[in-house]
Amino acid sequence: MKGIRSKAGRSRPPRAKSCETRRVRSARPAPVAPTGTSPRVAEVRRATRETDVSVRLDIDGSGTYSVRTGIPFLDHMLELFARHGFFDLTVTATGDLDVDAHHTVEDVGLTLGQAFREALGDKAGIRRFGEAMVPLDDALVSVVVDVSGRPYLVYDVALGQTRIGTFEVDLVRDHLQALTAQVGMNLHVTCERGRNPHHIVEAVFKGLARALDLATQRDPRLLGVLSTKGTL
Repeated sequence: MKGIRSKAGRSRPPRAKSCETRRVRSARPAPVAPTGTSPRVAEVRRATRETDVSVRLDIDGSGTYSVRTGIPFLDHMLELFARHGFFDLTVTATGDLDVDAHHTVEDVGLTLGQAFREALGDKAGIRRFGEAMVPLDDALVSVVVDVSGRPYLVYDVALGQTRIGTFEVDLVRDHLQALTAQVGMNLHVTCERGRNPHHIVEAVFKGLARALDLATQRDPRLLGVLSTKGTL
């Protein structure tokens, strides 16, 4: 192609045609199927010759509670469990407290655990694992949970006395054992340090609340359950 003559008589090369710039759209990620949004609520009643326990649980609550078991210390622990786990929880229980508190404490654990199991359903979309380290003044407690379908409790909590007021502190382990069995979870509770038994037990329940809150949360990345086996 001949050059273009300028006014000065000199020829200059023709301008190269500009290339048309095309905007390349990046591929959009494949949509992720949403996890279930149905309410995770359960109502369970357990009635025996020794106790009559009713529990209503909303896992996706705001931490409201109404607890009446006839055992003030247990009421206090379940109230802070609901509050710190953001579970809406109603518990009413009557039992043979004239014998001792064991049946009531254990059966409340069984009923609450069954409510968790029923509310979680097939466990699709849940994070499954949760952990919390909770201090309370002199006490420091670690709680780790795996909602795996396989119940196992490790309870490494040494207390320097047998009672908190009128409450037998050994019953805390019985309550957690019953809860663990019914939820179907692996639960490790470790007291790292502590002097005051009330502080230690309170940190146990707060740690359990926070760990379970994390473990039962839905993860939008998950399709089905968090397991290579395909079931929990």
